[in-house]
Amino acid sequence: MEMLEAASLLSRPAEEFGNDSLVEEMWAVKAMEHAEVHFNLLVSVHPSCIRLTPFDDQIYQTFRQDFPDLKIDVLTDDILKSTDAKNRWRQFSQKFSKLEDYSYGTLLRADAKDRFCPENALLVVRIQFLAIEIARNREGLNDVAHNTFKPSPRDSNES
Repeated sequence: MEMLEAASLLSRPAEEFGNDSLVEEMWAVKAMEHAEVHFNLLVSVHPSCIRLTPFDDQIYQTFRQDFPDLKIDVLTDDILKSTDAKNRWRQFSQKFSKLEDYSYGTLLRADAKDRFCPENALLVVRIQFLAIEIARNREGLNDVAHNTFKPSPRDSNES
């Protein structure tokens, strides 16, 4: 029940909260849970079979049209958040502004071959996460993680 309340709270407009540390903590928990679920899906199902949204084809086509030479196997904040990159990503993101949650903060694995952990996590907006992970799936870059790792078992004491 607490998670449902937290989720509904996080869907409210950001202007209502200012710099509320509780909201930041809830966001961090939600982002980490999303990262764990995504990684467990990635290692459970072959990446070429994963569809993250009904718009995967459009996201991928637009991503590779807008970023044809972007290497996505290993990413850094410098690659994704330079002044030029921010402008290009902002233009890309606006093309998907009708997509629900397109601008939510999301954790992305920096290195496609490795699992989620604090050292391998970058904070990006959801549409960046989707574009990069869809491309990694289609271009075979998530195959190493899929073949290397097993899903994390959920703690049986969780509800």
